[in-house]
Amino acid sequence: MSIYLPFKKLSKWQQITFAAALLERMLPNYQMFSEAEQFGDSQVVRNQLNIIWQWLANPQSVKINVEAQLNKLEPQIPDPEAFDSFGVFPALDVCMAMSSLWQLIDFKPKAKKAEEVTDDVQAISRLSVNSVSYFVELTLMQLEQEVNESEDIDVSSEQIEAHPLMQWEKETQNELFDFLKFAAENKRSCQLAKEMVLSEGLSNLGIEIN
Repeated sequence: MSIYLPFKKLSKWQQITFAAALLERMLPNYQMFSEAEQFGDSQVVRNQLNIIWQWLANPQSVKINVEAQLNKLEPQIPDPEAFDSFGVFPALDVCMAMSSLWQLIDFKPKAKKAEEVTDDVQAISRLSVNSVSYFVELTLMQLEQEVNESEDIDVSSEQIEAHPLMQWEKETQNELFDFLKFAAENKRSCQLAKEMVLSEGLSNLGIEIN
């Protein structure tokens, strides 16, 4: 399940803003997991995203030590094998997306070939989609089991694609991309991007944002 957006049409600043906005929608999933399982510190991840927004609003005055931030993030990354709950997977997706975002910020033009420039933002887009896809699949399986009282349930990709959460995810990413493609690289664009993804007050899995 993927969304194919031409990220090469976005500047590095626009790519980072796109990724940060997606993380705003993903972060509540980590916060809920952290509280439920008493694992990690969601405030560390929240603070990192705040730093990125500050940098986007004024990149000339905000200095970032990417290596130090990655070191702070590492203890917050959950091991899926250590937890029984579904919540570990979207929480892991948040951490992987944040790691990719730091790598995108740290990207140096001469360090990668031109065709590799969009790898990190594509990974973040995919992680957000995968979180929704897996959640929708489990939800549909549970509903089918309640109706059919069977353990052997198959959920088709068409069913997942048609689910309102998946449709919302795709619409959000497309709208965000279309906005940023022509957006000025300033604080106002950051504010508008955040407002766009948080307008419903829900995470990408439909969890209420506190």
